[in-house]
Amino acid sequence: MVNLTIDGIQLAVPEETTILEAARTIDIEIPSLCYLKGINEIGACRVCCVEIEGMDRLVTACNDTVKEGMVVRTNSPKVRRARKNNIQFILSQHDCQCTNCVRSGNCQLQKLANDLNIIDVPMLRWVEDLPWDMNFPLIRDTKKCIKCMRCIQVCDKIQDLKVWDVANTGSRTTIGVRGGRKISDVACSLCGQCITHCPTGALRERNDTEKFWDAVEDPDKIVVVQVAPAVRTALCEGLSVAPEELPVGKILDLMKRLGADYVFDTAFSADLTIMEEVSEFLHRFKMGDLREQPMFTSCCPGWVRFIKSQYPHLVKQLSSAKSPQQMFGAVMKSYFAEKLGVKPERIYTVSLMPCVAKKGEREMELYYGEYAGHDIDLVLTTREVGRLMREAHVQLRSLRDISGDTIMQEGSGAGVIFGASGGVMEAALRTAHYMLTGENPDPDTIHIVNQADPESGLLEAELTIGSIPLRAAVVSGLGNTRRLIERIERGEVRYDFVEVMACPGGCAGGGGQPIHPDGGDARARGAVLCSIDKGMKLRFSHENADVLRLYDEYLGAPMSRKAHMLLHTDHEVWEMPRGEAPGGEAVSLAVRIARR
Repeated sequence: MVNLTIDGIQLAVPEETTILEAARTIDIEIPSLCYLKGINEIGACRVCCVEIEGMDRLVTACNDTVKEGMVVRTNSPKVRRARKNNIQFILSQHDCQCTNCVRSGNCQLQKLANDLNIIDVPMLRWVEDLPWDMNFPLIRDTKKCIKCMRCIQVCDKIQDLKVWDVANTGSRTTIGVRGGRKISDVACSLCGQCITHCPTGALRERNDTEKFWDAVEDPDKIVVVQVAPAVRTALCEGLSVAPEELPVGKILDLMKRLGADYVFDTAFSADLTIMEEVSEFLHRFKMGDLREQPMFTSCCPGWVRFIKSQYPHLVKQLSSAKSPQQMFGAVMKSYFAEKLGVKPERIYTVSLMPCVAKKGEREMELYYGEYAGHDIDLVLTTREVGRLMREAHVQLRSLRDISGDTIMQEGSGAGVIFGASGGVMEAALRTAHYMLTGENPDPDTIHIVNQADPESGLLEAELTIGSIPLRAAVVSGLGNTRRLIERIERGEVRYDFVEVMACPGGCAGGGGQPIHPDGGDARARGAVLCSIDKGMKLRFSHENADVLRLYDEYLGAPMSRKAHMLLHTDHEVWEMPRGEAPGGEAVSLAVRIARR
């Protein structure tokens, strides 16, 4: 332990503790912009500077460690002047039109400028403005970038994709796509982790809210909305209320108030996904197709983009089942359109998702010839839903807890936990048990959600269903995923079934979720989904009466020809940019050979 004094308070902390972390143990908050614990501790912004007794120069608290007898002042006149000057320098190169910025009110730079009482920027103003493809789901605004390096470090260290990089030096330093390429030409997974870790509005999702208003105002369109499970756990954060104050029924009512004609819970199509994916898994398992390599889940579009760009030779191991989002759209534009007696072209499907990659998935034509148009017409992130609510001045207290519309109203707890890492696997194993034995397991004995190791994002499970042994794995975060795939490729581990989520913690930690200074707590959001599941009477996808009715009336059975045409896809019909692998040396020789 190291003894020191911070602002007159004596304390002892373990050696190698940074000054910033030591101060936090006694509730002294040293401001910072670039700091992310364990990810970005480089002192780039210089905002966390503090004064050390006996030293002439100030030091950065985020990457300077404590020393025995150290006396630290975090708010001396010298510190305040330096901190204020540093923020003013940053503002001199920043687009300060905060009123029309998506991060206004939730911007760390804005908060610091207000906290430091900065009302003037005496330095010469110069703001960099570089072009960007505004049709791409992820938008970067160079005018708002403060060169904190967070996006680079998160993409490098957490997701291991290395999309972003620093260019130039000195006053000309900028951040952009690695190699000076266009964003559409690199293997970006659209996970959006760079967005949720950006302290300003330099990174954001493409704003599609006006498309929603256009749709509800069009008399020829029937607007059908689905709400993903992970949205319900996070929308409340932007409204500063507890999760129990904003059940999914109130979000459904919100969308009705905003003009939607029909509203549904995506838990329904998650249950439908389980029926198809588990049936496919058991078929491939029994046929011996999984002896060498596992079947991977396919419900996360960020993961699908990753495997197609980094490990294209493994694409054949993906489940052919569409994601719940896409299954919802396919069913709406076929079965539901027939029920309404309207042409599929009139159905306008809207997804409320915690994910930026869903915007990219929406643009894929992953269907056959049963109807016209895309499965999904519009994807809105959790943040965009919050903006719609504020724009329409809808008050939370005015919302009612309503049920979704028939005929796809029901959703199980198994469908709800899709939003957390391990949820897809847990839901799948519940139904696999029934399909193999004819009996339901105790759902609480298959506990996988949120159980992955926090460091590796990995959970491995061996279980026997009936007399059949199964080896399963769950992983979240693309850096973790790369390490797992490399182990599989080297033959160090073998599984039958693997769930992959691109974002750490699963959809609950998605790139479209509310933004917090530390990136947010996906595990806490996942725990909310678990509690919802435990409180539901229906906890098995194969017992969803509305899903069973869909099969009886329209699809026939899981994996039937009609189900295959509507609910499955060919992952080879579209390509991701290949080129030089952003993962560099981490990409296996097999991948490089496959790319040639």
